[in-house]
Amino acid sequence: MSTHGFALGNLPDEYEDLRSTVEEFTREVVAPVSAEHDAAKTFPYEVVSGMADMGLFGLPISEEYGGMGGDYFALSLAIEELARVDQSVAITLEAGCSLGAMPIYRFGTDEQKQKYLPALAAGTSLGGFGLTEPGAGSDAGGTRTTARLDGGEWVVNGNKQFITNSGTDITSLVTVTAVTGTTTGKDGNEKPEISTIIVPSGTPGFTAEPAYNKVGWNASDTHPLTFDDVRVPEENLLGRRGRGYAHFLSILDEGRIAVAALAVGAAQGCVDESVKYAREREAFGKPIGDNQAIAFKIARMEARTMTARAAYYSAAARMLAGKPFKKDASVAKMIAGEAAMDNARDATQIHGGYGFMNDYVVSRHYRDSKILEIGEGTTEVQLLLIARSLGL
Repeated sequence: MSTHGFALGNLPDEYEDLRSTVEEFTREVVAPVSAEHDAAKTFPYEVVSGMADMGLFGLPISEEYGGMGGDYFALSLAIEELARVDQSVAITLEAGCSLGAMPIYRFGTDEQKQKYLPALAAGTSLGGFGLTEPGAGSDAGGTRTTARLDGGEWVVNGNKQFITNSGTDITSLVTVTAVTGTTTGKDGNEKPEISTIIVPSGTPGFTAEPAYNKVGWNASDTHPLTFDDVRVPEENLLGRRGRGYAHFLSILDEGRIAVAALAVGAAQGCVDESVKYAREREAFGKPIGDNQAIAFKIARMEARTMTARAAYYSAAARMLAGKPFKKDASVAKMIAGEAAMDNARDATQIHGGYGFMNDYVVSRHYRDSKILEIGEGTTEVQLLLIARSLGL
């Protein structure tokens, strides 16, 4: 796919065709079951199977490893369309591809890629991204999980927290960061050596604990993980020893573009629902959309959405052009996350009492969107990264 011509309302044909296809799938397959899965807090296996059949999980992965040979912008467009209606489904795709498969695609050996990527790209299996710990969230460098070599095997001990796609029936692996020793920093002081290790599901001692009772993203699979003397082959080291933390940070830089796309989809979904409601709902003898107070609120929602979309389009274009994009990804993620939360709040207000009912899409967006200001780097972390890029 071409990496040129990202413009609002003027996508190249191959991207527009993809976007349109996913829009139709979202309308016909996702929307009818979203409320049911949200209420029951069940993982939407039938929806995930449909996305797998469309090749969405393999969009940015080369055909050599079973992917579609597309790019990260294509993945982001698909995520945006899904998130308009169902953020749980969108984050399942985002995490399955950008967090589950991409570490192996970016840093794995050819043998690891051949072994794991075809199923991940096909969407017949899911991978988790084991970075966050009970005491290491924004401070991901404070990893306490350990891995030591013993007789040609890594012995992993520790805990991970808030790990998406880690406990489904089709989860095949989790890549985890672990302290594998110590190294000397530029300042001459010792610091933890953090590496990344592939842990297949079903390995003795690896337990996906009971799922969280969450505020939102109820149909997304999220678990704490326990590693108790988990033994995996030495060749399950992913990337260079001691580069695990750096590898995962680069994965997060890419992932922030995809999460920004998800947030834009959520923000757009709130606009769509609010326009529809404002046209249909009458008060004092006329549609509420005839009132400037309502019309202007929706206009601001649309402005936020367009601004956030332009930001993630720009970050994706820089990434695909091989230009530095870390700051751009942080800007996009921050702006989009705030737009989603602000739009969800406004959409709920526009819907009045109905907006507080779980039967309405905006109520789910209200519950779901808060995590977009937290996950894959809080708003405060994005501000820190932006400030550092400016030399502050």
